[in-house]
Amino acid sequence: MNRKTAHIISHTHWDREWYLPYESHHLRLTTLMNELMDTLEQDERYRYFHLDGQTIIIDDYLQIYPEGQERLSRLIEAGKIIIGPWYVLQDEFLTSSEANVRNLLIGHREAKRWGNVSKLGYFPDSFGNMGQAPQLLKQADIQAAVFGRGVKPTGFDNIVVDTPGEYESPYSEMNWQSPDGSSVVGILFANWYSNGNEIPVEAGAAKIYWDKKLADTQKYASTPELLYMNGCDHQPIQKDLGDAIQTASELYPDVDFVHTTFDDYLEALSRYPSENWVTVHGELRSTQTDGWGTLVNTASARVYLKQLNQMGQTILEKGAEPLAALAHLTAGQKYPHEALNYAWKTLMQNHPHDSICGCGVDEIHREMIGRFDKSRHMAEALIAESVSAIGSKIHTSGIPGLSDAARPVALFNTTGWERSGIVTVDVQAVRINFSEGPSPQAIAEKLDAMNIEPGVVVDHQGRTIPATIEDLGAQFGYDLPDDGFRIPYMARTFRLTFEAQQIPALGYRVYAWKPEPANEAGDLAKSEEVVSTSQGMENQFLAVRFADDGSYSLTDKTTGRVFNDLGIYENCGDIGNEYVFRQPDGDSMLTTRGLATSLSLIEDQPYRVTYEVVHEWEIPASAEASFEDEKRRLVQFRKRQSGRSAETVTLKLTTQVSLESSGRGVQVRVTVNNQARDHRLRVLLPTDLQTQTVMADSIFEVAERDIVPAPEWINPSNAQHQQAFVSLSDGKNGLTVANKGLNEYEVLQDDRHTIAVTLLRSVSEMGDWGVFPTPEAQCLGEHTLEYAVIPHSGNVVDSGAFAWAYQYQTPWFDQALPMQSGSLGAEYSALTWSGQSLALSAFKQSEESGDIIARWYNLSGEATTLQFAPQFKVESVYESDILERRGEIYDSHNDSSKDQSEVGQVQKNIGAAKIVTFALATSASTF
Repeated sequence: MNRKTAHIISHTHWDREWYLPYESHHLRLTTLMNELMDTLEQDERYRYFHLDGQTIIIDDYLQIYPEGQERLSRLIEAGKIIIGPWYVLQDEFLTSSEANVRNLLIGHREAKRWGNVSKLGYFPDSFGNMGQAPQLLKQADIQAAVFGRGVKPTGFDNIVVDTPGEYESPYSEMNWQSPDGSSVVGILFANWYSNGNEIPVEAGAAKIYWDKKLADTQKYASTPELLYMNGCDHQPIQKDLGDAIQTASELYPDVDFVHTTFDDYLEALSRYPSENWVTVHGELRSTQTDGWGTLVNTASARVYLKQLNQMGQTILEKGAEPLAALAHLTAGQKYPHEALNYAWKTLMQNHPHDSICGCGVDEIHREMIGRFDKSRHMAEALIAESVSAIGSKIHTSGIPGLSDAARPVALFNTTGWERSGIVTVDVQAVRINFSEGPSPQAIAEKLDAMNIEPGVVVDHQGRTIPATIEDLGAQFGYDLPDDGFRIPYMARTFRLTFEAQQIPALGYRVYAWKPEPANEAGDLAKSEEVVSTSQGMENQFLAVRFADDGSYSLTDKTTGRVFNDLGIYENCGDIGNEYVFRQPDGDSMLTTRGLATSLSLIEDQPYRVTYEVVHEWEIPASAEASFEDEKRRLVQFRKRQSGRSAETVTLKLTTQVSLESSGRGVQVRVTVNNQARDHRLRVLLPTDLQTQTVMADSIFEVAERDIVPAPEWINPSNAQHQQAFVSLSDGKNGLTVANKGLNEYEVLQDDRHTIAVTLLRSVSEMGDWGVFPTPEAQCLGEHTLEYAVIPHSGNVVDSGAFAWAYQYQTPWFDQALPMQSGSLGAEYSALTWSGQSLALSAFKQSEESGDIIARWYNLSGEATTLQFAPQFKVESVYESDILERRGEIYDSHNDSSKDQSEVGQVQKNIGAAKIVTFALATSASTF
């Protein structure tokens, strides 16, 4: 019979901020680190410590004890403190695909500076695990992952729930496979990551402890190699661990108790056959549980954080990074690696699960706002530098019909597809510096008195296009020269709103304002228009008609399919907490169906029509007074009896529904003045599509999930995560709902298969293991939420609707230009490409090699073909990975002697659900 080995791994799970503010946890961390280093240096029996898989702990420690750097470095190099591979322990489902990659990339880079990088996919307390994790890990040479949730029910306060029924795996050891077939060893903390915590030294206590621990672990282990995690949340190190191991060894001579590392444990595990292991596939979301422990409703806690995060991620991934790459390629500007790393690291400090999930005390979420702002401000400054550099090279004098009085502007499309949409930009007709006038006031008066025609807007071929032109009068501005003092000025400014059509991917096109009467304008550009109707609007693709209660029907003219009753609001009570939605017993869903509204046409332009719907809705003001007592007495949320109050308040909803002339969907902007507490607000979008599954945008995939949960699921709610969109299709027709930072949806099990998107959830406590009031989680005040509804044929992938949904989240960027000569044309695209079901997710420069990195992923379960052609000089093309390393050389298809028009084309077969990265080695002279 094989001897058993108890592998004891010391660690702490360090939530940087949670039930205490960041600095309170921060101080405790420094104490732990100092005691850890003392113990490792003084007690040879205390051999190793796993530093929670996140390198940010090192940064946090050194902020207060910079003198500890040399000592810490010595212990890391000696392999006693194990660090990496992540920068932070993120929530996987609430951070974007590229944010998950940057987390791993920066974590590897930071850990490598100190010594060895832990090659372990460490997910101790993620609230579910992304389905593409095995593929991402394998690309980073990581062969194993450990996780605490997603396969077996785990409740609050680190309690493992043993409920009847079968789990995804009968063992704590399994194979975990991504949709593309990539597989890693998966280790479930079946008895949680604290199953070896506070091991007793005294023999009597140790006997009781180990009798239970050995039995519990063997219940799930498939081999005699038993894993014990010696630590827990914010757990100080066990200084007498050596004595405790000695006691255990004396009590159980048939068990080898060793203080060890994950590497040693996994190596021991590999000596045993694994044919009995189960292979679990894709997302691990605890689908075969009672549904109460998934913690998915953190996706709707403090929605304002999710909106800021979506904005912050997008402006880096689809703004600062690709524009910096374009500026480097077209204008020779140095790529700002250091500043981008700072922006990413600042943003990712908000990505730990207790932070981005919104499940902490109010103080930590207040601090998050500042981090979001800091990261975004850096990204915006970098974008301004990049578009200025590119703009300085654009030849505007060649645009037909422009005089020196014209004011060109470049519009940048940083998405992976050609794009059309409504933009608003400002141009300065006349500018006078403060140094040129007697006073700023006199300059403003002079500018306002000038007789300047509102003018027209023309495209890059000089053709007039429909536009709204607003004279803003004299406006203050300033320049910050690189070689001199600031220059304040006043400028007569005009605001232009128009539809930009078919702007090339990863590129720009120039438009211009001409100060001349509209009746003297040149040729008109051909364009389709959107028109208002008696109680609706329509363009060439869609027709919208509003009902008296503010809901609307949407007709897809291409397929003839009509979707009715869209946009009804639903409200109910919530006596749960930041983690879990819990509707009161007996509470009825309230809706705006049949509720009187005001409907008004507020915009009627050839390029966009907008209707505004206003609801003034009386809803209960809060939960009953007994709810406060239930929270004080720590009544578990499932056992609470409180209902909603009889007192009511007005919930004012102002909804703007817009249809653009080239729009394939309607765009909706909802402003909520929330004065109610303890409730949830959702928008309902009935589809009438008969299907058993829903497709939701997730991390490098469109995840297909069952609408009806497993038999074990008893939670009345089956809400789930989404990234950019959620979609239903019956094979012939489909409806996709895109969003900006609204991460929670549910497909109702009604006869209409209604998509419900959570707009707001107001709760009053953190939840979990104690009494932690969070009055700011009630989200009182005004909120603006945005989503879009897109009908299409087929499903969201085959129809290409996913591309429109991704573009919906991405802002336009612009740069005002002078009339000038330049080396760049009035239209440019850095990379032309094609590939059915492929999405471009990154275009940036590698810090290590200087190569241009381009990454795509296949949203389909079928293989497809990628073709791309760089429109800049490339010496070699390498197949790469998420760590941006050069792999096999693909093709030396271009050299500096070739004309720009002779750039070769790369073609690659992309397997089902594959993530592919290419490194494009550029010449010294890139353009």
